[in-house]
Amino acid sequence: MMMHTTIKLLLASTAAFLMAGCGERPPIAVSQTGFRGTAMEQIYNPRILATQAAVNTAPPVAAAIVDVPGTPRAGAIYQNVKVLGDLSVGEFARTMSAITEWVAPQQGCNYCHIAGNFADDSVYTKIVARKMLQMTHRINSGWKTHVAETGVTCYTCHRGNNIPKEIWFKPEPQKSAGGSLGNDAGQNRAAKSVGLSSLPYDPFTPYFLENQPIRVNGKEAMAMTGAAANRSSTKQAEHTYGQMIHWSNSLGVNCTYCHNTQAFGEWGANATPQRAVAWYGIRMAREINNEYMVPLTGVFPASRLGPTGDVAKGNCATCHQGAYKPLYGAAMAKHYPGMQAPAKPADAAAPAATQEAPPAAVPDAPAKPEVKAELKVDAKPAVVVVASKAEVALK
Repeated sequence: MMMHTTIKLLLASTAAFLMAGCGERPPIAVSQTGFRGTAMEQIYNPRILATQAAVNTAPPVAAAIVDVPGTPRAGAIYQNVKVLGDLSVGEFARTMSAITEWVAPQQGCNYCHIAGNFADDSVYTKIVARKMLQMTHRINSGWKTHVAETGVTCYTCHRGNNIPKEIWFKPEPQKSAGGSLGNDAGQNRAAKSVGLSSLPYDPFTPYFLENQPIRVNGKEAMAMTGAAANRSSTKQAEHTYGQMIHWSNSLGVNCTYCHNTQAFGEWGANATPQRAVAWYGIRMAREINNEYMVPLTGVFPASRLGPTGDVAKGNCATCHQGAYKPLYGAAMAKHYPGMQAPAKPADAAAPAATQEAPPAAVPDAPAKPEVKAELKVDAKPAVVVVASKAEVALK
């Protein structure tokens, strides 16, 4: 009898050890973001956060340049300045110096320019940089529904690298000898993009390049006919789940950061404010890829293109890199006028483009209950503190 008991305890201990290996070792920090008992909480690993703090720390802001009204603009002094010509000469030099540190700290100015002839456009990286500045202006002026007043700079994505760490290409088509291995149907590979799961390994093309529907749950339970019928396929659901895994990994959060556990598919009062922000983020990424990256395909050399010949594109990880907010919300853009779209005269200003709104949601005025979750990173990179505050009005 004792032998049987010993064996059972040994098996139980072994199982517990193996199960522990599937997760993360404690301690784990928990931040409650909703009503108690609803699993509205975020789970953080302090060790992972400490590592992320180093790569999500904004660089020092360069000393500001006083813009004296009436002084010559950069476009009138330097040749072939097509994007930053409205800046003062001093601010133009400050901006160029900052971009060099953000994108090419080792190569310096020659990464984009020809020494002795900065006006020359024969270096492809200069053409790309000009397009990226226009993209930055567009994001900071036209996508405040996603970036708010924080905005973005070159450093948001590049972090001191020529090529942003997190980019994506269309995957290489499956190779098989005469089809003897069958068709993997775009999934069943251990791909990092979907957390090494068997889900479709390209969750980006349908949503960040194409405009495929991401919603797969029905609006009414058990509605199989009529207008409320759910026609979404299992394959479509797998693409959606793959995209959700990407979001979770990119922001370092779990499902309840955007979704309400009691009503995953609903908007308005039953969704967190972050869900509307993410909704705009999908559309912003799609516009960036189609309007700014894809047109550069012919500019990049073959060595910079993907296995199918497509250009590098952005997704959530490109900016976030594991943080719930890029650089933990450091507002760099406001310190650099060159990162903002040039102001237009009142009589020449074009009417603002009307953006599509999330279903039954008003992002600027989230309905109650209001829930605030805050992640604070101490000044010391090795110390990470998770703090939360829930303000809920019980009815």
